[in-house]
Amino acid sequence: MLDRRDNILFDEIDKDGPQNYSRTYAIAPGDLARDEVMNLGPVSITASARKGDLPAEYIVEGSTRFTADFSCSRCVEPYPFAGFSNFHLRYRPHPQNVGEDEELAINPDELDMEFYTERAIALRDLAVEQIQLSIPMKPLCDDHCLGLCPQCGANRNREACSCEMSIADERWGALLGIREKIAKKRES
Repeated sequence: MLDRRDNILFDEIDKDGPQNYSRTYAIAPGDLARDEVMNLGPVSITASARKGDLPAEYIVEGSTRFTADFSCSRCVEPYPFAGFSNFHLRYRPHPQNVGEDEELAINPDELDMEFYTERAIALRDLAVEQIQLSIPMKPLCDDHCLGLCPQCGANRNREACSCEMSIADERWGALLGIREKIAKKRES
Protein backbone atom coordinates (compact mmCIF):
# COMPACT_ATOMS: atom_id res chain seq x y z
CA MET A 1 0.00 0.00 0.00
CA LEU A 2 1.33 3.41 -0.95
CA ASP A 3 1.85 6.02 1.77
CA ARG A 4 -0.73 8.75 1.14
CA ARG A 5 1.62 11.41 2.60
CA ASP A 6 4.31 10.67 0.00
CA ASN A 7 2.09 10.03 -3.03
CA ILE A 8 -0.62 11.81 -4.93
CA LEU A 9 -3.27 9.13 -5.18
CA PHE A 10 -5.76 9.68 -7.99
CA ASP A 11 -8.25 7.22 -6.46
CA GLU A 12 -8.30 9.35 -3.30
CA ILE A 13 -9.03 12.48 -5.35
CA ASP A 14 -11.87 10.64 -7.12
CA LYS A 15 -13.31 9.56 -3.78
CA ASP A 16 -12.68 12.57 -1.49
CA GLY A 17 -12.13 15.52 -3.84
CA PRO A 18 -9.11 17.85 -4.07
CA GLN A 19 -6.10 17.00 -1.91
CA ASN A 20 -3.22 19.08 -0.52
CA TYR A 21 0.30 17.83 0.14
CA SER A 22 3.32 19.28 1.90
CA ARG A 23 6.54 17.34 2.44
CA THR A 24 10.26 17.89 2.93
CA TYR A 25 12.79 15.41 1.55
CA ALA A 26 16.50 14.83 1.90
CA ILE A 27 17.71 14.23 -1.64
CA ALA A 28 21.29 13.28 -2.42
CA PRO A 29 23.07 15.31 -5.14
CA GLY A 30 23.76 12.03 -6.96
CA ASP A 31 20.01 11.53 -7.44
CA LEU A 32 20.00 14.55 -9.74
CA ALA A 33 22.75 13.22 -12.04
CA ARG A 34 24.19 16.74 -12.41
CA ASP A 35 27.88 17.20 -11.67
CA GLU A 36 27.34 20.90 -10.89
CA VAL A 37 25.37 20.09 -7.71
CA MET A 38 27.87 19.68 -4.91
CA ASN A 39 25.52 19.80 -1.94
CA LEU A 40 21.73 19.83 -1.62
CA GLY A 41 19.79 20.97 1.42
CA PRO A 42 16.30 19.80 2.36
CA VAL A 43 13.80 20.04 -0.47
CA SER A 44 10.29 21.25 0.33
CA ILE A 45 7.35 20.59 -1.94
CA THR A 46 3.78 21.73 -1.61
CA ALA A 47 1.12 20.61 -4.06
CA SER A 48 -2.60 20.59 -4.55
CA ALA A 49 -4.24 18.01 -6.78
CA ARG A 50 -7.71 17.96 -8.24
CA LYS A 51 -9.69 16.44 -11.09
CA GLY A 52 -9.25 18.04 -14.49
CA ASP A 53 -11.90 18.93 -17.04
CA LEU A 54 -11.41 15.77 -19.10
CA PRO A 55 -12.14 12.20 -17.95
CA ALA A 56 -9.23 10.68 -15.98
CA GLU A 57 -7.32 14.01 -16.12
CA TYR A 58 -5.77 15.42 -12.95
CA ILE A 59 -4.27 18.85 -12.31
CA VAL A 60 -1.35 19.21 -9.90
CA GLU A 61 -0.12 22.67 -8.94
CA GLY A 62 2.46 23.63 -6.38
CA SER A 63 5.99 24.76 -5.68
CA THR A 64 9.37 23.47 -4.60
CA ARG A 65 12.05 25.21 -2.54
CA PHE A 66 15.63 24.12 -2.00
CA THR A 67 19.10 25.36 -1.25
CA ALA A 68 22.22 23.94 -2.84
CA ASP A 69 25.89 24.52 -3.48
CA PHE A 70 26.67 24.53 -7.19
CA SER A 71 30.04 24.40 -8.90
CA CYS A 72 30.48 27.40 -11.20
CA SER A 73 30.79 26.39 -14.84
CA ARG A 74 33.58 28.91 -15.43
CA CYS A 75 35.76 28.98 -12.29
CA VAL A 76 34.68 25.62 -10.74
CA GLU A 77 34.31 27.28 -7.31
CA PRO A 78 31.32 26.34 -5.16
CA TYR A 79 28.64 28.97 -4.60
CA PRO A 80 25.29 28.96 -2.78
CA PHE A 81 22.04 28.80 -4.71
CA ALA A 82 18.46 29.16 -3.48
CA GLY A 83 15.96 27.55 -5.80
CA PHE A 84 12.23 28.09 -6.04
CA SER A 85 9.88 26.93 -8.76
CA ASN A 86 6.15 26.91 -9.29
CA PHE A 87 4.64 24.15 -11.36
CA HIS A 88 1.35 23.39 -13.06
CA LEU A 89 0.99 19.88 -14.49
CA ARG A 90 -1.82 17.97 -16.16
CA TYR A 91 -1.78 14.20 -15.87
CA ARG A 92 -3.67 12.09 -18.38
CA PRO A 93 -3.77 8.31 -18.89
CA HIS A 94 -1.08 7.02 -21.20
CA PRO A 95 -2.63 6.37 -24.64
CA GLN A 96 -3.29 2.67 -25.03
CA ASN A 97 -2.21 2.40 -28.66
CA VAL A 98 1.28 3.77 -27.89
CA GLY A 99 3.97 1.87 -26.00
CA GLU A 100 5.46 3.43 -22.83
CA ASP A 101 8.89 3.78 -24.44
CA GLU A 102 7.55 5.37 -27.63
CA GLU A 103 7.60 9.13 -28.05
CA LEU A 104 4.40 11.10 -28.48
CA ALA A 105 4.08 14.30 -30.47
CA ILE A 106 2.56 17.08 -28.39
CA ASN A 107 1.42 20.59 -29.23
CA PRO A 108 3.04 23.68 -27.66
CA ASP A 109 -0.03 24.15 -25.43
CA GLU A 110 0.50 20.63 -24.03
CA LEU A 111 3.98 21.17 -22.55
CA ASP A 112 2.57 20.93 -19.03
CA MET A 113 1.06 17.49 -19.69
CA GLU A 114 2.41 14.17 -18.45
CA PHE A 115 1.03 10.69 -18.97
CA TYR A 116 0.47 8.14 -16.24
CA THR A 117 0.08 4.39 -16.17
CA GLU A 118 -0.02 4.11 -12.37
CA ARG A 119 -2.73 5.99 -10.50
CA ALA A 120 -0.20 7.54 -8.11
CA ILE A 121 2.51 10.16 -8.42
CA ALA A 122 5.41 10.06 -5.95
CA LEU A 123 5.93 13.51 -4.40
CA ARG A 124 9.67 12.87 -4.04
CA ASP A 125 9.98 12.12 -7.77
CA LEU A 126 7.99 15.24 -8.58
CA ALA A 127 10.32 17.30 -6.35
CA VAL A 128 13.43 15.85 -8.05
CA GLU A 129 11.97 16.65 -11.47
CA GLN A 130 11.27 20.26 -10.44
CA ILE A 131 14.80 20.69 -9.04
CA GLN A 132 16.21 19.38 -12.33
CA LEU A 133 14.20 22.01 -14.19
CA SER A 134 15.38 24.76 -11.79
CA ILE A 135 19.09 24.13 -12.22
CA PRO A 136 20.61 26.57 -14.71
CA MET A 137 22.09 24.96 -17.82
CA LYS A 138 25.47 26.54 -17.01
CA PRO A 139 25.49 27.60 -13.34
CA LEU A 140 27.57 30.74 -12.77
CA CYS A 141 28.73 32.15 -9.45
CA ASP A 142 28.44 35.62 -11.03
CA ASP A 143 27.47 36.83 -14.49
CA HIS A 144 30.88 38.52 -14.70
CA CYS A 145 32.89 35.47 -13.60
CA LEU A 146 36.26 35.45 -15.41
CA GLY A 147 36.76 31.70 -15.06
CA LEU A 148 40.00 29.79 -15.13
CA CYS A 149 43.04 30.62 -17.25
CA PRO A 150 43.09 28.01 -20.03
CA GLN A 151 46.89 27.84 -19.87
CA CYS A 152 47.87 27.79 -16.18
CA GLY A 153 44.50 27.09 -14.53
CA ALA A 154 44.57 30.14 -12.22
CA ASN A 155 41.21 31.45 -11.04
CA ARG A 156 41.13 34.83 -12.81
CA ASN A 157 38.58 36.15 -10.30
CA ARG A 158 41.22 35.94 -7.55
CA GLU A 159 44.53 36.48 -9.29
CA ALA A 160 45.97 37.79 -12.50
CA CYS A 161 48.28 35.39 -14.27
CA SER A 162 51.10 36.28 -16.61
CA CYS A 163 50.01 33.93 -19.37
CA GLU A 164 49.81 35.39 -22.84
CA MET A 165 46.22 35.48 -23.99
CA SER A 166 45.99 34.91 -27.71
CA ILE A 167 42.85 36.27 -29.25
CA ALA A 168 42.93 33.96 -32.27
CA ASP A 169 42.18 30.30 -31.88
CA GLU A 170 45.17 28.22 -32.99
CA ARG A 171 42.89 25.89 -34.92
CA TRP A 172 42.27 28.72 -37.40
CA GLY A 173 46.02 29.32 -37.90
CA ALA A 174 46.05 27.76 -41.38
CA LEU A 175 43.59 30.40 -42.54
CA LEU A 176 45.51 33.42 -41.21
CA GLY A 177 47.59 33.83 -44.37
CA ILE A 178 44.53 33.82 -46.64
CA ARG A 179 43.43 37.27 -45.47
CA GLU A 180 46.85 38.70 -46.32
CA LYS A 181 46.81 37.07 -49.76
CA ILE A 182 43.37 38.47 -50.52
CA ALA A 183 44.44 41.94 -49.44
CA LYS A 184 47.54 41.79 -51.69
CA LYS A 185 45.45 40.67 -54.69
CA ARG A 186 43.07 43.61 -54.19
CA GLU A 187 46.00 46.04 -54.10
CA SER A 188 47.45 44.76 -57.36
